[in-house]
Amino acid sequence: MPTGKKTPLSSRWTEKAWLLLAAPLLLFFTVPILQLLTRTTTSQILESLAMENVRLAVWVSLRTTLVSLVIILLFGTPLAYWMGRHNFRLKRLVDTLIDLPTVLPPSVAGVALLITFGRRGIIGGWIEGLGIQIAFTQTAVILAQVFIAAPFYVKAASLGFAGVDQEIIEAAQLDGAHRWHMLRHIMLPITQPALLSGSMLSWARALGEFGATIIFAGNFPGRTQTMPTAIYLGFEMDLQTALSLSAILVLISLISILLVKVIISQNSG
Repeated sequence: MPTGKKTPLSSRWTEKAWLLLAAPLLLFFTVPILQLLTRTTTSQILESLAMENVRLAVWVSLRTTLVSLVIILLFGTPLAYWMGRHNFRLKRLVDTLIDLPTVLPPSVAGVALLITFGRRGIIGGWIEGLGIQIAFTQTAVILAQVFIAAPFYVKAASLGFAGVDQEIIEAAQLDGAHRWHMLRHIMLPITQPALLSGSMLSWARALGEFGATIIFAGNFPGRTQTMPTAIYLGFEMDLQTALSLSAILVLISLISILLVKVIISQNSG
């Protein structure tokens, strides 16, 4: 009587069929990246990094993304804890608002930030009266990066906080642990892999931000020109510089994703 189990031969044919169906999309992901990396040599990358405008773009990117990451950690961690550990009536709406920047076209995000923090914006107009300008400054670069990248950290961190076993919390409470003690010595160590992976993904996304930045902050060398906006300008003036910066961003993104996967695998193991 048939048992319904697949034979090893049929299983192998099934795997080959799935591989054939998956191959076009895998090649579509892989070939352009390989083409980009093979069109740029190490010497060309170093030559590009010796150029002043490239060094300035790299410096602006690193400085602004580090500040953005600090802001995201400072304000995103309480939000992630709140979302992960509490249930409330409008939680689904708040969760949707957190997800929204990840699906909005970056240009739309840039326009939204500009009409909010620009000279005629509801907040920017008031701040302008105090003699402070936000739009088309490095502050605008940071705000654009935070707006686009923060959801990646908040989602990862909230999942980490939500995954903490309630029995561990209750046991700590029975032992007399205060909330700050539980957060510092129980919650944060347990959720550390989620926090680290979320931080890495958020920083990598901030580093690659382009659309919102160029609309809200402009593309001024040495001030608001980041690596992605320098690539945009490079395609009009110097293709090799654009290729070198693109290769650097690809390598940084690749390393970031691999580190996240290593952290997750070590935690699951």
